[in-house]
Amino acid sequence: MKAVEANLLSFLKKSPQFVIPIYQRTYSWAAKECRQLWDDVLRAGSDKAIEVHFIGSIVYIEHGTSPVSHQSPLVVIDGQQRLTTVTLFLAALAEALGDSEPIDGFSTRKLRNYYLINPEESGERHYKLLLSQTDKASLTAVVTGAELPKESSLRVTGNFDLFKGWLADLNGDLVAICKGLVKLVVVDIALTRGQDNPQLIFESMNSTGRELSQADLIRNYVLMGLEPKLQTQLYEQFWRPMELDFGQEAYGTHFDGFMRHFLTMKTGEIPNLSAVYEAFKAYSRSPAVSQGGTAAMVKEVRDHARYYCSMALQAEPDAELNAAFRELVELRVDVAYPLLLELYRDYAHDALPRADFVQAVRAIESYVFRRAICAIPTNSMNRTFANFTKNLDKSRYLENLTSRLLELKSYRRFPSDDEFRRDLQTRDLYNFPRRSYWLYRLENHGRKERVSPGEYTIEHILPQNENLSPAWKSALGADWGRIHETLLHTLGNLTLTGYNSKYGDHAFPEKRDPEHGFKFSPLKLNAGLGQVDVWNEDAIRARAARLAEWALRVWVRPHSTLDALAALSPKPKAGAGYTLDEHHPQLRPGAVRDLFEAFRKEVLGLDPCVTEEVLRLYVAYKAETNFVDVVPQAKRLRLSLNMLFPEVQDPKGVCKDMSNVGHWGNGDVEVSLSSLDELPYVMALVRQSFDRQVASVDAQ
Repeated sequence: MKAVEANLLSFLKKSPQFVIPIYQRTYSWAAKECRQLWDDVLRAGSDKAIEVHFIGSIVYIEHGTSPVSHQSPLVVIDGQQRLTTVTLFLAALAEALGDSEPIDGFSTRKLRNYYLINPEESGERHYKLLLSQTDKASLTAVVTGAELPKESSLRVTGNFDLFKGWLADLNGDLVAICKGLVKLVVVDIALTRGQDNPQLIFESMNSTGRELSQADLIRNYVLMGLEPKLQTQLYEQFWRPMELDFGQEAYGTHFDGFMRHFLTMKTGEIPNLSAVYEAFKAYSRSPAVSQGGTAAMVKEVRDHARYYCSMALQAEPDAELNAAFRELVELRVDVAYPLLLELYRDYAHDALPRADFVQAVRAIESYVFRRAICAIPTNSMNRTFANFTKNLDKSRYLENLTSRLLELKSYRRFPSDDEFRRDLQTRDLYNFPRRSYWLYRLENHGRKERVSPGEYTIEHILPQNENLSPAWKSALGADWGRIHETLLHTLGNLTLTGYNSKYGDHAFPEKRDPEHGFKFSPLKLNAGLGQVDVWNEDAIRARAARLAEWALRVWVRPHSTLDALAALSPKPKAGAGYTLDEHHPQLRPGAVRDLFEAFRKEVLGLDPCVTEEVLRLYVAYKAETNFVDVVPQAKRLRLSLNMLFPEVQDPKGVCKDMSNVGHWGNGDVEVSLSSLDELPYVMALVRQSFDRQVASVDAQ
């Protein structure tokens, strides 16, 4: 490798041609980077004190050891974005100059013949810079003034127009721009084929300009080291179709996320989004993958990219599946894509029937939405979906998959109909992060012709305005303030309308009876409103109860046969199934029983996931596993907290370290409960054990 400082224009002039290899990313600089270059050039050209302005490095592969010592094309490893942007800048300047030459060397003819084309060459050698794929045709059209291709590069054409616009704003005063371009300096880094490692140098050079995405790094890693023929074959057969499936813009915004989901599905481990490249390298080097060869690996990535685009980018041709995927996108169920990729793969290979696939997607949607409505923390879901199909019997695919969903406990649980129905009616749904999703999902359920979000807006039947009119206060009654505060944003008071501006804060009859009123609305959400006489607390709650029952048919909790559930359920433990009265005589009616009942109520109230199991020698309370065990005694309850003694926060010092002492129950921390006065402090200790278990579940 040889590196020298070089004036950019001199470097471009003496270089025969720069070629961007097919494995490099497409041109990606946006207005921000172009504006930075423009400002730097203008500042350097306007300030005599600035002698040079450094804009980065150009790294390329050559056959000799001296930079630019031959006439073979130079294969660019790093610096494509700078080269392309400067080329667009110079092409726009050549067009703006017309017949003028503000300073020596800056005429239209000289700019084109020195820096944009090789005038004595033909074919592809005619151009100083050859990009790849869509960018290639667009750039050659720009530098020669030819008609743009039908599928032109948005970045190339857009940035060319930016420079033309900024140059036009100077009203012909182009001296500073020309002087600034003369001062641009790069580091000219020439690599020798067969001696230098382009991949290692490429990874270390990504320090200026627009940061490479993880997808860019992965593509270069896969293709850069291959022989040119195989490189071209794999790119054109697999990688280029992926880029086309994603599209010019979506490739940059979605591919990194896709690769993260793909790796999670394959390995069961969730890489950080910024570390996807490193995770991919580790995956590609694993024995099973490396033995299969690069072609098989790239084909597998390409297949799963197609599945992902079908789901996340609405490219699915099957109408019913596409509708199900659309709801997932609107709900933003990104964490489920590792599982969904596996399901789609099995569907594509006829291992999962289409109808079952649709049901599975709908079950995942219901699981995620119900949990959101019931305010169950979401930070465990990524782990849940990452390993969901581990050891899953796919001979009864849908049955066992839904059974496993239903068997999830604690903070992983699938909320029951009762829990979902209750919380849906009382939750603030207007400030819910995905309020448009749930309203349109309710409205469109069972419709063949979907209601589009662009046609309607969200309407509060009882207005949001705190200064309610006398008519509204009269309808609500003396307790109108409480009703407005507690029910305003809830299910019963929200709907869709195309006449939001007409309704305003009008009284309910004025929203109900006009030609555009609720009475004549075609929307299912507004069914029944025309028959309501007074919009008050009873009416809001009645509508909420009706819509909640409707929601149970939209976000269905799947059912499973008993044998499938039994196959997945843990076997009963020896000693389970005891009753308190029969096996714990200390808990017969009396002071200790009263204390136990008070403790029991507090523990079960920690979370709906908490369950009780009466064993022969103690009573266990568990989320995923035991977090506190109770040994009833004559005058007290002896509690074992399932945590390490150094972990407990115990300012009063009432806990005992039982790590080296035999005892009934799980955990190393023992604490006694002898009176109701001690209950609040003891419950604070118990909550520590519960919270640690939940945190442990989330981290799995």
